[in-house]
Amino acid sequence: MYLHFHKGVEIVTDSMKSTQSQDTNRVVKIGCASGFWGDTNTAAFQLVHQAQIDYLVFDYLSEVTMSIMARAKMKDPSLGYAHDFVTRVMEPLLKTIAAKKIKVVSNAGGINPLSCRDALVKLIEAAGLDLKVAVVLGDDLTAEQAALRASGVTEMFSGQTMPENMASINAYLGAVPIRDALAAGADIVITGRVVDSAVVIGPLMHEFGWSATDYDHLAQAALAGHVIECGAQCTGGNFTDWEDVPGYDNMGFPIAEVSADGSFVISKPDGTGGLISKATIGEQILYEINDPQSYVLPDVVADFSHVHLEQVDVNRVKVSGAKGRAPTTQYKVSATYADGYRVLVSFVIAGIDAKLKAEKVSKAILDKCERVLALRGVMGFTEKSVEYIGAESTYGPHARVTSSREVAVKIAVSHPYQQACMFLASEIAQASTGMAPGLAGIMGGRPKVSPVVKLFSFLIDKNHCKVEIDLDGERRLTNIPAGDANSILAPAPSGEVANLAGASSLVTVPLIQVAHARSGDKGNASNIGVLARRPEYLPWIRASLTTDAVASYMAHVLDGENSKVYRFELPGLNAFNLFMTNALGGGGMASLRIDPQGKALAQQLLEMPVQIPESLLK
Repeated sequence: MYLHFHKGVEIVTDSMKSTQSQDTNRVVKIGCASGFWGDTNTAAFQLVHQAQIDYLVFDYLSEVTMSIMARAKMKDPSLGYAHDFVTRVMEPLLKTIAAKKIKVVSNAGGINPLSCRDALVKLIEAAGLDLKVAVVLGDDLTAEQAALRASGVTEMFSGQTMPENMASINAYLGAVPIRDALAAGADIVITGRVVDSAVVIGPLMHEFGWSATDYDHLAQAALAGHVIECGAQCTGGNFTDWEDVPGYDNMGFPIAEVSADGSFVISKPDGTGGLISKATIGEQILYEINDPQSYVLPDVVADFSHVHLEQVDVNRVKVSGAKGRAPTTQYKVSATYADGYRVLVSFVIAGIDAKLKAEKVSKAILDKCERVLALRGVMGFTEKSVEYIGAESTYGPHARVTSSREVAVKIAVSHPYQQACMFLASEIAQASTGMAPGLAGIMGGRPKVSPVVKLFSFLIDKNHCKVEIDLDGERRLTNIPAGDANSILAPAPSGEVANLAGASSLVTVPLIQVAHARSGDKGNASNIGVLARRPEYLPWIRASLTTDAVASYMAHVLDGENSKVYRFELPGLNAFNLFMTNALGGGGMASLRIDPQGKALAQQLLEMPVQIPESLLK
């Protein structure tokens, strides 16, 4: 890969391959030390000191994180990035990283990657090190919001027009600029908004000399990035069979050991806790995806439907079989905006008939607040959510607890005016002396009011974004492939569905007895991946978990007729993916629910009844 200069602009071409790609036995080891902003700061130390890795990568960003960083930057222009990446993670590791020649790629730059770079460079210089730091720019479109609004941009799911005063507008960039930054000599690459897997794809493109049209290789790289991007979630975290996972107190973070053909083995540092099995990796592959046959990324449209897993050793799983097609011609853009305010209050009620008391008290608090607001000529709350922790209220009609002597009450409301939310927060304490007995304390003290942050997503042509690399004070333009508008395929047809009506000797068991499951969020949508414990179970699981049956079972989290359930097949994993639209009460910081990201929805579905021949279970 070579850099050519034309009229002062640096452009990267794929006509020449890196000499590193000639060694077909070479393995590149990439460790992921962060799955989100707030993940443990011990992971990077573990990977650097207890393993031999070539790259250390971090994934910090989500839509919620971007909005938080945008607000921070508005208060202080030097903020807006993951500051703990610089001070708590990198500072104590810089000398070891330099000595071991480990390269670092992180999207910690958030909404202000140049400030993140500046803060890190100060530490590098103070340590007397010679490490080059590159920054990927071009994702931030916030300054263009007036032009975008005037162009008629609409939300890609709801058709809503763009609101005023967007807090953040960021395109999901891909891996090509990361590759180019490494090719230009960067030791550390800091990005703003990129797709999560780009921090893995970019290094692999650079190390193996894969071109932007090596789609099968890019699909495998994307899969490697997808598996490790959530940290310990692929090494036994958030796993259905949680009791089989040892060492939660010292969870091993994942390493993708990638070969030149794109296949990779997932491992973890020796002596650490956790579990790497076909089931833990399979669950993570299904996490937060839609159609696995068309997993759309800026660099490739990947097909994960025929991925193959092989347990090659203890805590080592080999992954292969992803296929790729040309990327689309557009970037997805995620924008956030404030839409009123919200407050969440929590308190404990104990004693006889605690749930009944909790219901009466919470209703009284809300009724009183809205009555006083009305007397003052102010509208009632825009949205209200009351959940009783300990009474299984999140399970809706599937709750089993009919009475309890101890519940935690969670009341959340939203309103256009901050003062209305503050009024609710001030009225909780009075319930301890003026309402039912047993109110044992307000959790967390006086609640704080925060903005309701909503997501606004749309598509934009790739040529609209000027993607650049900043290295040594110079800006270098990156050439982004145009893509193909026709890369999306129709979903694969369903696999075999058992004939329940014609079967005999059926027994009814909960889904967890015959399958693993993992759930997550995509904005206001949620997915639940379902993996059969044995291939012969899958037709019977399909017969019981039809889209209509799932929609009925999970109706308490769906938005009525505005929601729809889809089912996508992954025959290579003996699995399918359920995708539920409008299932999270707005999702992210817009949702008032206890579980705004659908993390526990799989746990609910795992109790759904499945009919299966008794002979198969034996």
